[in-house]
Amino acid sequence: EELLKAIWHAFTALDLDRSGKVSKSQLKVLSHNLCTVLNVPHDPVALEEHFRDDDEGPVSNQGYMPYLNKFILEKVHGNFDKVEFNRMCWTLCFKKNLTKSPLFISDEDAFKVWVIFNFLSEDKYPLVIVPEEIEYLLKKLTEAMGAGSHQEQFEHYKISLGLSAWELIEFIGSGQFSKGMDRQTLSMAVNEVFNELILDVLKQGYMLKKGHRRKNWTERWFVLKPNIISYYASEDLKDKKGDIVLDENCFVESLPDKDGKKCLFLIKCLDKSFEISASDKKKKQEWIQAIQTTVSLLRVGSPPPHKEARQKRKELRQKLQAEQEELERQMKELQIANENKQEELETVRKQLEEAAARASVEEKKRLQTQMELQDRFSLELEREKMVRQQMEEQVAQKSSELKQYLQRVRELEDMYKELQEALEDEKQARQDEETVRKLQARLLEEESAKRAELEKWHLKQQQTILMTEAEKQELETQRIIKERALQVAMQQLEQLELERKQALEQYEGVKKKLELAANKTKSWKDKVAHHEGLIRLIEPGSKNPHLITNWGPAAFTEAELEQREKSWKGKKATSE
Repeated sequence: EELLKAIWHAFTALDLDRSGKVSKSQLKVLSHNLCTVLNVPHDPVALEEHFRDDDEGPVSNQGYMPYLNKFILEKVHGNFDKVEFNRMCWTLCFKKNLTKSPLFISDEDAFKVWVIFNFLSEDKYPLVIVPEEIEYLLKKLTEAMGAGSHQEQFEHYKISLGLSAWELIEFIGSGQFSKGMDRQTLSMAVNEVFNELILDVLKQGYMLKKGHRRKNWTERWFVLKPNIISYYASEDLKDKKGDIVLDENCFVESLPDKDGKKCLFLIKCLDKSFEISASDKKKKQEWIQAIQTTVSLLRVGSPPPHKEARQKRKELRQKLQAEQEELERQMKELQIANENKQEELETVRKQLEEAAARASVEEKKRLQTQMELQDRFSLELEREKMVRQQMEEQVAQKSSELKQYLQRVRELEDMYKELQEALEDEKQARQDEETVRKLQARLLEEESAKRAELEKWHLKQQQTILMTEAEKQELETQRIIKERALQVAMQQLEQLELERKQALEQYEGVKKKLELAANKTKSWKDKVAHHEGLIRLIEPGSKNPHLITNWGPAAFTEAELEQREKSWKGKKATSE
């Protein structure tokens, strides 16, 4: 995540139009530089293969991330210079983002503040540093400048929202919080905080070290880190003289003064032991305590104190945020519950007021009714005898009505039976109607067949007219025979027509029976409705009469059949 933060700054700096995309040529240069500073073998072919479908247009950050993770970040093993890596990313982005107004700090100090920002910022993009981490950084800088830290000192610089890296650099570079301090003091404070938070320097300073071969004492600049103590010729860290590798088996102990050297202590490792002399007892105790703390952290596998503190602060912020969200949720629920309770109380109050009003009205009515009852009580006593007589008369009348009601029930039962018989008659009439319809359809089919046969004969007669004169006499004889057959067919057709009319008359008779049955049903329905609706009739659906032809029901009307008959007779007369 910390590597991605610096790379994100470099990527956004290359995104000149702020569209979230960078050209492939720029990404090639960025990838090559990243591989160089991270000591990772660069594979330019992999980049071309990864973006082979997007040769012309720019490449988005989301498209570059899979390549960055797979071909660069996954191959990083930690054997690289973090400062050089950050400096490369800083070089790409600082000129574009820093304003041209002069700052109270140098470019090198601004670079260190930028790296500290990446360490303390949240793991969300765009990157910001929250107010709690800003206050933590300002306290560290103030303590490093030797001014001491007080809570009221930072109240003036309380920031409600987070700052970006460039806003933080401008804030610290403006010198607002470091008033009274010179540029060199602020630079030293930034460097000290940078060494502690970024380079994991737990403690550093000059001490004397006893040599292993010459046994002479030489002043060295010692730098304590989480797993190693490096010592240099001077504090510029250019001439490194050696390392003391720390592990869980190392320990440190105080030594008595000897050989004219005071404030001695011994660092004992598996293969070597190192005698060191501090400048005073306070420095000696601080170094012993720092080394013992470092070895203890190595034994339990804990991260450096400042990283552990940052993680705890982040977890605390997350916990507070979750508690705040939970509190807001509970407050909303309580507010909703309170509103609902207020509505319920208002409803209850209105109900109580309405109940009180109703009770008052009821009380008035009750008093009025009581007065009326008292007034009428005397009249009721006098009327009691009359009421008894009326009740006896009503009992006799009710007995008579009961007998009449039973008689009416018996009549309705008889009516129900008769109604069932009428329904049976209606069903039989429907069956007769269906039979007549089928007979009519059969007659129409026969009529159609006869007409077709007559039309064929008519066509044959027309063909015979075109024959030669020699054939006319013979055909005349045949025509006479066919004419007779035609007359016989016409007689049969008239007979069929007569039968069809008879079928229609039968159909009309059945229809009248059906209407009579329906009228009976209607009359029974009126009777039942007159007798208090004890029985609900089942009425047959209304049906209009339909004609049946050989093409199916309702294929031709009577007018169409008559028109066809006239046309056929006209053709026959023409042929004759």
